[in-house]
Amino acid sequence: MPTESASCSTARQAKQKRKSHSLSIRRTNSSEQERTGLPRDMLEGQVISKTILEMFDEDFYENHSGLRREIDTLNERLAAEGQAIDGAELSKGQLKTKASHSTSQLSQKLKTTYKASTSKIVSSFKTTTSRAACQLVKEYIGHRDGIWDVSVARTQPVVLGTASADHTALLWSIEMGKCLVKYAGHVGSVNSIKFHPSEQLALTASGDQTAHIWRYAVQLPTPQPVADTSQISGEDEVECSDKDEPDLDGDVSSDCPTIRVPLTSLKSHQGVVIAADWLVGGKQAVTASWDRTANLYDVETSELVHSLTGHDQELTHCCTHPTQRLVVTSSRDTTFRLWDFRDPSIHSVNVFQGHTDTVTSAVFTVGDNVVSGSDDRTVKVWDLKNMRSPIATIRTDSAINRINVCVGQKIIALPHDNRQVRLFDMSGVRLARLPRSSRQGHRRMVCCSAWSEDHPVCNLFTCGFDRQAIGWNINIPALLQEK
Repeated sequence: MPTESASCSTARQAKQKRKSHSLSIRRTNSSEQERTGLPRDMLEGQVISKTILEMFDEDFYENHSGLRREIDTLNERLAAEGQAIDGAELSKGQLKTKASHSTSQLSQKLKTTYKASTSKIVSSFKTTTSRAACQLVKEYIGHRDGIWDVSVARTQPVVLGTASADHTALLWSIEMGKCLVKYAGHVGSVNSIKFHPSEQLALTASGDQTAHIWRYAVQLPTPQPVADTSQISGEDEVECSDKDEPDLDGDVSSDCPTIRVPLTSLKSHQGVVIAADWLVGGKQAVTASWDRTANLYDVETSELVHSLTGHDQELTHCCTHPTQRLVVTSSRDTTFRLWDFRDPSIHSVNVFQGHTDTVTSAVFTVGDNVVSGSDDRTVKVWDLKNMRSPIATIRTDSAINRINVCVGQKIIALPHDNRQVRLFDMSGVRLARLPRSSRQGHRRMVCCSAWSEDHPVCNLFTCGFDRQAIGWNINIPALLQEK
């Protein structure tokens, strides 16, 4: 005969045990029924209830006590609102529903109160910071079209230069806000202006496919007391229409001495020259064009020294290192390139790929860092010794135009399409936002910014499509203290 397997034997034993347990329960019930004379169903119910109470009596008591404590606590919280919950009058479902609803109301009120108080604190902090650290000092009004670029002279006398779509470049007295010189030698939009490092020379790039070098001579007027603008609120956000802009129908620059002929004209591009800059020493200049090339020129002879090719789309900006023969060019192809001319026999190029949209500008800082801004709403800080990834990334809510870095304080000024100008440090920490209201600040896209670190009155200048440039007094210690 076949032997019984171990698994079958185990199953049979379990079945017999369950059967024996069932018979035991039936015998117990029968004896209780005979002894008390009660119906069988009632006895079974009493036995089951007694068993359940013995098993769960302690837990049930603790849960019930905890529920009562929660009800009492909730009643205390809602007493001020005239609400109370009586556990004896409410069923379990009603109690749960009403308690949940009341708790939700209380939670919502707490959130609303917290949000309102926090908003007031943040708003107060921002307003105080803007008033104390960032003050509008002077407006420079005289162009008849948007201003693309702004720059500060490096030599005495220190003047402000602006380049405009109205085909002119203007030089201004910083303290007085008065136009000193008008350059009208271009037949296209003037897209860029940069001052020579040691002479009274200006370099302008234009939509007429040329770059001009021209000499200026200015005499600064006597400074007048500056109006106090600290009482103007810097955080009153008011959207302005074109009719809110200053009346610019009168040509303020018409009374300025006008220069119409350049000292030197650089002509090698086949497209718009969007930017130009001087190399260290001022004997060479570099230009960036929509023809996808950058050109290096000898200033004295106007001859083309090198044509820098490699970008896949139009160039948007170029910048030179303040102390070394390095050039950085940015492009719509989402990259910027570093060109090294320190060794006359080797002209190396490095490509930086980190943005997802047009790189609108890339500028040098102290040391071996480059800061790039893009239409992808980010600014990235790079180490020239490690191009694989940025060492800091700043994310914003609007496209970024031509940025500028305060070299001494390592502060980045970011002009935006949405009329904002924000200040960040090199690690990506936001320091401040320049005031913007119906009575001060830019009313259209801000195109460019420029720092003047050693000027006694204004040390940051911005320009935009509202046809004006603005001088700001930035209190650096106040910004760093808030940081």
